[in-house]
Amino acid sequence: MKLIVIPTYNECGNLTELLSLIYKEVEGIHILIVDDNSPDGTGSLVKELMQSQYQERLFLIGRSGKLGLGTAYIAGFKWALARSYTHIFEMDADFSHNPKYLRSFIEAAQSSDVVLGSRYIAGGGVTNWNLTRRIISLGGSLYSRFILGLPFRDLTGGYKCFRREVLEQIELDDVKSNGYSFQIELTYRAFLKNFRIQEVPIIFEERAAGNSKMSRKIFMEAIWMVWKLRADKNRLQSTTFKTASSSGTSYVRP
Repeated sequence: MKLIVIPTYNECGNLTELLSLIYKEVEGIHILIVDDNSPDGTGSLVKELMQSQYQERLFLIGRSGKLGLGTAYIAGFKWALARSYTHIFEMDADFSHNPKYLRSFIEAAQSSDVVLGSRYIAGGGVTNWNLTRRIISLGGSLYSRFILGLPFRDLTGGYKCFRREVLEQIELDDVKSNGYSFQIELTYRAFLKNFRIQEVPIIFEERAAGNSKMSRKIFMEAIWMVWKLRADKNRLQSTTFKTASSSGTSYVRP
């Protein structure tokens, strides 16, 4: 079985349409909403949908407040691992991650342990970003690739798919990041654990309503966290690594 984990905070206006699109795209998929006590009633909406058209396909973890993106995903991953899901997805609730790419993820996951939705490989891209935002995003991935020695083009994206074995082995309780560096850390841990990692192209669509989650605090966390991860390399490192990219290129680290 497959599960999508979607953290939410004030996404009431997006969620009904998003869920409909996901269920139309992938038959039989389950969705877990991790809601941080949204003031706009997102959690209440999910409960209503759980009792109506999405019985036994939609689930909710309601948290006491805004506790951060990383902890929301960790809570969702642990919920999934306590059940029989074979593939666990990350996805935003604001339509920046188009459900139409889910089939590409599922196809890539047949031969890979981690699938990364990538804006920076052939076929990928972003819409409605100004130059500053593009520089920050692309620069963040380049910076992380250089410091950590990773071959992947997009390290900060949050549209992903994991085989359950990956989440079982990357020591979720030891993950320290909570902002965008959370995405870097999970990929790095999977890299060091010898899992097959593949990038598939996506077009990232800037949210039409609400505010971006980017902040100075999140930006600064990402800058220093990659150095901490590098310092922890020997503790986290496994012996070999092999991954395939969408272009067919393979990277092997002896």
